[in-house]
Amino acid sequence: MEVLIEQIVVYGAVFLFCGLVIFFYLRKNKKKSIETVKKVEIAKEEGLFEPVSLHPYIDLNTCIGSAACVSECPEKDIIGIVNGKATLINSSNCVGHGACFHACPVEAISLRIGTETRGIDLPHVNQSFETNMRGIYIAGELGGMGLIKNSVEQGQQAIDSIVKTKKIGKPNAFDVAIIGAGPAGISATLACKKHGLSYVTLEQDSLGGTVYTFPRSKIVMTSPMNLPLFGKVKLFDTSKDELLQIWNKVITEHDIKINENTKVEDIIPQKDDTFKLVIKDGREYVSSNVLIAIGRRGSPRKLNIPGEESEKVAYRLLEPELISNEDIIVVGAGDSAIEASLLLKDHNRVTQLVRTETLTRCKPKNKEKILAAAESKEVNLVFQCNLVSVGKEYCLYKNDAEDEAREIKNDKVFIFAGGELPTKFLEKAGVEITKRFGYIMKKH
Repeated sequence: MEVLIEQIVVYGAVFLFCGLVIFFYLRKNKKKSIETVKKVEIAKEEGLFEPVSLHPYIDLNTCIGSAACVSECPEKDIIGIVNGKATLINSSNCVGHGACFHACPVEAISLRIGTETRGIDLPHVNQSFETNMRGIYIAGELGGMGLIKNSVEQGQQAIDSIVKTKKIGKPNAFDVAIIGAGPAGISATLACKKHGLSYVTLEQDSLGGTVYTFPRSKIVMTSPMNLPLFGKVKLFDTSKDELLQIWNKVITEHDIKINENTKVEDIIPQKDDTFKLVIKDGREYVSSNVLIAIGRRGSPRKLNIPGEESEKVAYRLLEPELISNEDIIVVGAGDSAIEASLLLKDHNRVTQLVRTETLTRCKPKNKEKILAAAESKEVNLVFQCNLVSVGKEYCLYKNDAEDEAREIKNDKVFIFAGGELPTKFLEKAGVEITKRFGYIMKKH
């Protein structure tokens, strides 16, 4: 009898302990769910809930709520758990590195571009990265997969495809013309060198392409990447400069040439199955194949205001440490504009012009920092206003609530108004573009 009583007590204690564990576990999950729901509501109010580019799509029928996607995401509050299921929170802050996709134990997450209501223009590209135009290939961000690692892989895979076609070796023509010197373009250039192909690489700005305009000082890589002629590169929390140093090293070691500040205006198919590339300054190149490896933003979007052609106007910030004791105007409300203001504020007088009444298209940390800088008078943050004109010593800007424009002393203007999709550029070359809704991105 005593043994039976002891067993009952032991079992009772075990059940009580298990019950308490379950109770506190469920209470903790409920608390987290409530917190996540509040975060989702805030994200919707601030316009950060709707994805703007590559993002995770969660299959709720498959999701088991392991939260592996939450813990593995290097960003903050992109994904959360509500009632045992994963949910998106600040979707527009997703940088698309795919850590959640790889972490999910039941493959409940896919990477998609566009949503059911907001379509994204994408060019037609087959498994070999060739478009509907034979001889014109697309790799990297323009094709929808903007991850650095994938862009690097696609650049070399596209060149491998070109080698297999044997559409090379024509006299008076390069085997491959590569447009863009970002991750895909540099990788493709190295792959051309590796295969012994004749090539020309044309970049409208400078080495690194869109990487230099990334709205973040650190670049997250979730797995190593392989650069042709260089081998495996392990980068997990790397600065833009560190990544560019690696590229510069391999380019120098293998005597690779990048034609910077060379913008391609037209790709014109020729009767002999080659392509003529017309440069903005009038120069021309002829190539048997063309690999387009430019960013989705194409060229910087301009404000089209008087004086914008001035030399003191720029659309990205390079070497901010060389700028001091100047009156700076920064135009824009996104991460690039905010980070520019933060980098310049310590040694300059910075005014940031925002056309909206709030900051909605930036990361929470950046928003917190710029609002703190505005409160401490380190940055003059002006909402609901537009830059009207750029003068030699002064600029004019107009507040929505005022009839007359205001004059402000100025030495430099940095405009971060996004970029124009290169749709017309592609369509002129004959490349078909389709608006995709919730398109699932597949690795080639």
